[in-house]
Amino acid sequence: MAVVLPIFGMIYLYHNSGNLNWDLPEIPAILEQILIGFGIGLLLVQFLLFRKRIKTSFFTEELILKLRTYTNATKERYILLFFISLISSVGLLFFENALFIVIFAVTLIFFSAGKPTPDRISKMLKLDKEQKEQIRLASRPD
Repeated sequence: MAVVLPIFGMIYLYHNSGNLNWDLPEIPAILEQILIGFGIGLLLVQFLLFRKRIKTSFFTEELILKLRTYTNATKERYILLFFISLISSVGLLFFENALFIVIFAVTLIFFSAGKPTPDRISKMLKLDKEQKEQIRLASRPD
């Protein structure tokens, strides 16, 4: 996130200023549609894949295994979100289509809303009270 946000910010400002000309090469319009479809498709895929991975943790009672599943699903989700933000940055740079701004905004929402917190972990993994307390205590250094 920290890598892509400044890149997208510069491209967004370039897009809105209208004063700069970077003499970018002309790219076929079909590629624009492919990038938009790929960006939206990956947004859906990351959401559904995350949910699917989390559901596999419901079949075990061990907290460590549940957390390992959650950790792997979250890593996978953030990697996909990183690639989606790169796609939207490149798309905005070359095609100046506002849909790439919307795709990036939705990506930011998923970055923000998907941040692992003790409450979110407890809800997603449907933990019992004892496991919730373990997660809460582990998240607070003393």
